[in-house]
Amino acid sequence: MIDKATIDKIMDAANIVDVVSEFVTLRKAGVNYKGLCPFHNEKTPSFVVSPSKGYCHCFSCGKGGTAVGFIMEHEQMSYPEALRWLANKYHIEIHEKELSDEEKLEQSERESLFIINNWALEYFQNNLENTPEGRAIGKQYFRSRGFRDDTIKKFQLGYALKDKTALVKAALSKGFKEEFLIDTGLCYKKDNGELQDRYYGRVIFPVLTMTGRVVAFGGRILSNDKKAAKYVNSPESLIYHKSNELYGIYQAKQAITKNDRCYLVEGYIDVTSMNQSGVENVVASSGTSLTIGQIKLIHRFTDNITVLYDGDSAGIHASIRGIDMLLADGMNVKVLLLPDGEDPDSFAQKHSSQEFQEYIENHQTDFIQFKTNLLLKGVTDPIKRSEAISSIVKSVSVIPNQIIRATYTTECAHRLGINEATLVSTMNKYIRSEIDEKRKEQKREEENDKKTQEPLIPATPVEQATKVEYLLMQMVVRYGERILYKDVETEDGETINLNVSQYIKYDLDTDNLTFHDEKYNRMLQEAVDHSEEENFSAENYFTHHPDFEISELATDMVIDRFQLSKSLQVKNDDETLRNRVKHLILDFRMDYVEQRLKELQQEIHKASNDMDKMMKKLSEYKDMQTIRNAIAKELGNEVII
Repeated sequence: MIDKATIDKIMDAANIVDVVSEFVTLRKAGVNYKGLCPFHNEKTPSFVVSPSKGYCHCFSCGKGGTAVGFIMEHEQMSYPEALRWLANKYHIEIHEKELSDEEKLEQSERESLFIINNWALEYFQNNLENTPEGRAIGKQYFRSRGFRDDTIKKFQLGYALKDKTALVKAALSKGFKEEFLIDTGLCYKKDNGELQDRYYGRVIFPVLTMTGRVVAFGGRILSNDKKAAKYVNSPESLIYHKSNELYGIYQAKQAITKNDRCYLVEGYIDVTSMNQSGVENVVASSGTSLTIGQIKLIHRFTDNITVLYDGDSAGIHASIRGIDMLLADGMNVKVLLLPDGEDPDSFAQKHSSQEFQEYIENHQTDFIQFKTNLLLKGVTDPIKRSEAISSIVKSVSVIPNQIIRATYTTECAHRLGINEATLVSTMNKYIRSEIDEKRKEQKREEENDKKTQEPLIPATPVEQATKVEYLLMQMVVRYGERILYKDVETEDGETINLNVSQYIKYDLDTDNLTFHDEKYNRMLQEAVDHSEEENFSAENYFTHHPDFEISELATDMVIDRFQLSKSLQVKNDDETLRNRVKHLILDFRMDYVEQRLKELQQEIHKASNDMDKMMKKLSEYKDMQTIRNAIAKELGNEVII
């Protein structure tokens, strides 16, 4: 476990803008930064990063947090994993205490899969570099493809030995569990129960997340066995969902941001070859059809994408749907068709980086030109021609930006020689059809939700109380050190100043009241303990608290759910603050009394056969009613008896 001193160092070093910029393209917006939210699909930036406060927040979906919270949410890491990620980024040495046997057993399955994959990565690399078979077969293959040593190292390429159980033996000897070897997809069980390597005799391409964690592998066959698959890829797992990953994104993310453009290709070797030729802002969908998750991944870094297709058009028709998906996501799409018989790998090997870049700039076209050439070239049949034009118009119809859509419509009418009004009418039909389909889908989902949803139950007094507790705790986090009352006389004749934290604690203690949530009690006590320290800020203290649950909660408390103009923001002068705190404490007391009245009603009913007990309960009930009426009067509420 990471010790507290190390956690404090990590928290102090972590720059929220620096961390978020690893994944999101940020632009200055006053004292803050803004970008497209990485947690949901959006066209208008609503993700705000505050360098002064040290946290980020999406004002659309509500996700965000400190640097640690952001990494946990974005990379689906545990708290210790996120701390280690930040420690590695800022070159902070981690000091930790030895885990007990029980703590070791509690390590998550997810972390176990990452650990095994990382070991496998080193294992495959060692095979390639340090075994006779790896050097003679694996290294020779990469050499034949023109890969330099720096490219092999950059993409962490490897080799799996021909022995079908080599990895199994090595992994088991290291103490890795058989079940995790299967869960990662590194191995599989044959019908006879024998464990076997998945990638034996293949060169290895590791698939990395944007932070460089190994989630999967791709293995390419080197033999001429036509019965065997050319590529074998990791199956879906707890840590790998192929629809959300792109090969090369870890190596390409900075270049994509720098060039404000991403090149999309099909396979592993296309990416590595283009990288070696100097075109680094390139990723691959790894042989799968382009997905929404992959598009969102690219869109975090740029609005501009160029899709590269091989000169052989055999698979273009099948993959052209991806262009419509890119357009629907609001991306600016260009398409490049390479010369016949060429793919990005072969073309990159024959041309220098400058030649490749020049060819792309001179030959990439917009999607209308591409689809026109692809679907209409040589077509004379009126029916087939109308179908092709409809397909082009449908692509234009999915573009969300109305101005861009109108511009493309005019361009389309000009190129196809068709009346623009006709195209607009056809396009509107597609748009209405899409809207109707979405409404139907939404209605189906709502109906399904109604079937499965449990009946709504009004909030209990305890649940209601927790809402007030949250608001009270929010005052502590936001303004805990602010002085509410000056020169308050104590019982021994001295005078003191009471800040927000002390006042709330003192008021609750007078009647031995505490929060239902123990976390709130702990936070209040810590605020009181630290509130008189020089330069103490409750907001800074809790949002960067070493206990992640507290840090996450505090971050949520300090971020306004909606951005308000200055004229609408609540005043925070001393008098207003005093009134708000006093009102919340009265609300808290009212909730407590209401809860106690309900409990007494039940107790009176149960004591109906015990007259003495029932009279005591009735007396307490009457006292509670008096207290409730007094609190209601202070709150300005009318109580109906």
